[in-house]
Amino acid sequence: MNKGHLESYNQFYKSTVTGESLNEREMTLVGLATAFALNCESCAVHYSELCDKYEISKIEVADVLAKVMAVSAGQKKSNFDYFTKNRKECDSTNQSCCDEDS
Repeated sequence: MNKGHLESYNQFYKSTVTGESLNEREMTLVGLATAFALNCESCAVHYSELCDKYEISKIEVADVLAKVMAVSAGQKKSNFDYFTKNRKECDSTNQSCCDEDS
């Protein structure tokens, strides 16, 4: 990023620290969930430090992680449902349905 991009990003990020209805503690939990979901290690470290600041317990973090895992599993289930709904069944004598050109 060039200097202008970085300044714009920093300004945008600062505007998301608190929301219109969520306080900084709640936004920290949202940020932590997002960091987990996107597998952003540096973000997770940042939000982990904020968890200490806002006295967010390990149990609360476990709840956040459980929700991230549930949503992720739901997305994978959706992928599977789409696959099974749209896939052709293979005939054991003629497996042309499994060929890449089909």
